[in-house]
Amino acid sequence: MIDSPSPIVVVGAGVLGASTATQLARTGNAVTLITAGDPADGASGRSLAWLNSAARSAGPYHRLRLLGIQRYREFAVDHADAGIVFGGSLNWAAAGASYRQRHEQELHAGYPSQWVSADEATELVPAVDPAAIAAEGAIFNPDDGWVELPRLISVLLEEFVRLGGSLITGAGRCRVEQTAGRATAVLTGDGRRIAAERILLAAGAGTPALTAELGFDLPEQTPIAALVHARAAGGQTSLRTVLNTPRVSIRPTVDGGLVMDAGWSEREIVRLPEGGYRVPDSTIEMLLVEARTVLAGHPELTLLGVGHGPKPIPGDGEPVLGPLPGVDGCHLAFTHSGATLGLITGELLAEEVITGTPSPLLADFRPDRFAADPDAD
Repeated sequence: MIDSPSPIVVVGAGVLGASTATQLARTGNAVTLITAGDPADGASGRSLAWLNSAARSAGPYHRLRLLGIQRYREFAVDHADAGIVFGGSLNWAAAGASYRQRHEQELHAGYPSQWVSADEATELVPAVDPAAIAAEGAIFNPDDGWVELPRLISVLLEEFVRLGGSLITGAGRCRVEQTAGRATAVLTGDGRRIAAERILLAAGAGTPALTAELGFDLPEQTPIAALVHARAAGGQTSLRTVLNTPRVSIRPTVDGGLVMDAGWSEREIVRLPEGGYRVPDSTIEMLLVEARTVLAGHPELTLLGVGHGPKPIPGDGEPVLGPLPGVDGCHLAFTHSGATLGLITGELLAEEVITGTPSPLLADFRPDRFAADPDAD
């Protein structure tokens, strides 16, 4: 089956794909957005979604993240339903470690950073138990925020469709057709061929497999991660701030619940022989225990659900944004910072896709940094 041609096709309806597709539609271009399943059913749907540039003391990545945060502030003014909240973040180190140097780096870079004692921290964030905070104190980053990405994506896609964009869900695994070194169409898993002049691959953890089929090795260090959803006994939590503690990271939800994850929990997720993954009950229970420990009053937490799956991270940790080497008309968006960079990346990539003019803000994040050196031995 051959569908009508569409000048621009975006693959992936997470935050990067939805943001870029909406920006493209705003310019009046004919845009098709394709997703294998449903919007936000990948990493965007199970992200802590902390909006920050904390601990990024300098450099292009820090500057891009600052712009990303600013775009969220601007977007939130006219989109109260997008699940964007700026309540700061509170961060403290494990025993035997220190965040003093990180605090100094943030100050040196001009990033809003306050060093607070345990008592001062709980004045700012009353929902935290002061006994849980490191003896040395903690960093409070007042300009940080968080976003519920499924809500944001829903708002973006409503606008996308209203502007005439075509949204295809449940398409199955897609691949790119190329002819004479140029991307010409997207072939869907359910048998469609969507012709295109330009294509953006924003398929999250599935992006490296798509580029491999096009002859480009996109390095990654993608782990399997879990996000636990819970609610405190007695109803809604008063927490409005992201907490990053030695054993658990926690953020509130718009409806008064909590979500949490931790680096250690990723190492406990089981890969099943038949495919897929399983989060052990003991891992889930420990995340709930760690969350109760840092929250004031140590409330009982009722488990609401667990999301798990690949968390896309480029091989060098830096975003991969821009033209795919060797395949004209094909662009990439692959990053661990999809939440913070979601809106600004969509804006910059859409402009590049339309005009062909490279953005200097993305110069340090090009895919071609991974291209093989033809002069290498």
